[in-house]
Amino acid sequence: MLVLRSAALFVVAALFEIGGAWLVWQGVRESRGWLWAAGGVLALGAYGFVATFQPDAHFGRVLAAYGGIFVAGSILWGVVADGYRPDRWDITGALVCLAGMAVIMYAPRGN
Repeated sequence: MLVLRSAALFVVAALFEIGGAWLVWQGVRESRGWLWAAGGVLALGAYGFVATFQPDAHFGRVLAAYGGIFVAGSILWGVVADGYRPDRWDITGALVCLAGMAVIMYAPRGN
């Protein structure tokens, strides 16, 4: 159950961080306005709180593992939001990152 909770928190964190960065990008780079950017800033702030709910108490481990989710989630966000078409190397890289995330976060530990 802890793994499912942790995975769900990673997904929520990705939605806030990637979505927030995308909103800032849209607001500034795509000239959609400062309200878009402000919404992004709020989402990025919310992302900062989500990691604190992870069951693992080690900040470095949680953020390092989240990096794999961020990589794969960013590619997926690009597919859904921007019509990005990843090539086999994008997908391979994302899978490698997810494997690394699983090792960092969920490997059995003796402590």
